[in-house]
Amino acid sequence: MTGWGRTAPTLADLHRPVDAEAVTELLARPAARGVIARGLGRSYGDAAQNAGGRVLSLTALRAVRSFDVETGVISVGAGLSLGDLARMVLPFGWFPPVMPGTSHVTVGGAIAADVHGKNHHREGSFCDHVRSLELVVPGGERRTGAPGDGVFAATAGGMGLTGAVVEATVQLIAVETDRVRVDTERARDLDDVLDRMERGDEGYRYSVAWIDCLARGRALGRSVLMRGDHAGRDELGAGADGAVSEFAPARVLSAPAGVPSGLLSVPAVRAFNEAYFRHAPRCERGRLEPLHSYFHPLDGVQAWNRLYGPRGLLQYQLVVPFGAEDTLRAILERLSGERRPAFLAVLKRFGGGRGLLSFPIPGWTLTMDLPAGDAELSPFFDELDTLVVEAGGRLYLAKDSRLAPELLGRMYPDLERWLELRAELDPHGSLRSDLARRLDLVHTR
Repeated sequence: MTGWGRTAPTLADLHRPVDAEAVTELLARPAARGVIARGLGRSYGDAAQNAGGRVLSLTALRAVRSFDVETGVISVGAGLSLGDLARMVLPFGWFPPVMPGTSHVTVGGAIAADVHGKNHHREGSFCDHVRSLELVVPGGERRTGAPGDGVFAATAGGMGLTGAVVEATVQLIAVETDRVRVDTERARDLDDVLDRMERGDEGYRYSVAWIDCLARGRALGRSVLMRGDHAGRDELGAGADGAVSEFAPARVLSAPAGVPSGLLSVPAVRAFNEAYFRHAPRCERGRLEPLHSYFHPLDGVQAWNRLYGPRGLLQYQLVVPFGAEDTLRAILERLSGERRPAFLAVLKRFGGGRGLLSFPIPGWTLTMDLPAGDAELSPFFDELDTLVVEAGGRLYLAKDSRLAPELLGRMYPDLERWLELRAELDPHGSLRSDLARRLDLVHTR
């Protein structure tokens, strides 16, 4: 097994329980090397791997327990993907409250990683919209968690290390159509895009900036800013009477197997960045886009991670607090100065976080993909880690595959409290993953 980055594969015994009762049976007698739940495998690193132990694929837990079409409160199995949830509820005028960069994330995975989307600056992360969750802990006991209690606080962003989420009740958001009204504008440099986002983001539900990590000098941090909100029925014009349509991403391409290393080289990424920036409108207002193309453009390319070649990719996502803009600048200067082919880099603003290990803090989050396999990449990331932690920031564990354990407590000041709650839920340390071992999170009473 690997994460989406296709690095550091390990072997495990894979089980596919068909319902919550089967999950309970498997967790009643954990294996000697422990157990971890897995969704659709979109964590980039080693969070859903367990070398020599058990992995429980929970994708069969897709049942809808209840759905109030008047209030938008739905209870579903943890194996239901957010894409399938959207397809199910959109015809009734509802939509998932938070959509990450892919629709191929399960509800359980969205809780375990406390995923965020383009609306965090206004509406928080996924767990801000979870009313309750059902958790199976080692020994087979089922626990209920709700906002405000310890089970919920430890499980939201807890990377599956408090138990296997089997069901959740979520508050959806009301929508009228299957379109997003998008305003797009170019920003000439880092200062320009930060200023535009700081002044204007509160006027939009969704905001994200593509950022050119190879631009240098006066163009450092040049960006394309895309902000929007759900379009109303009256904005679609004639023939738009009736209910919203459907969430139906079109898959038109499939990345071939056997792509050699080096396809996404510096010249290739530079050429793409130049073309993307020049093609983007200087200022465009009110463009109507389908939901899937605004939220999940890469879902149209099956197995796009193969484009990075057999060595895979490392995704690096950081957040630094407001006021640490110089740290963002220093990171971009290092990326462009060393000609790192950072592809698909995006910048967003965060509000506050919820769980003890939830990633978001109020500040700026920058995400970038880099091809794995370069011997100089690890010390380069170590330098970025130092910049981030000294600025009071942190890395996203759902994307991480190489963070040094001694930095984790400095990035997550609630770590000790989380470890205490984890020990209450799993006193024998049966919940384990490769990430947990690497970051020294496997503790027992």
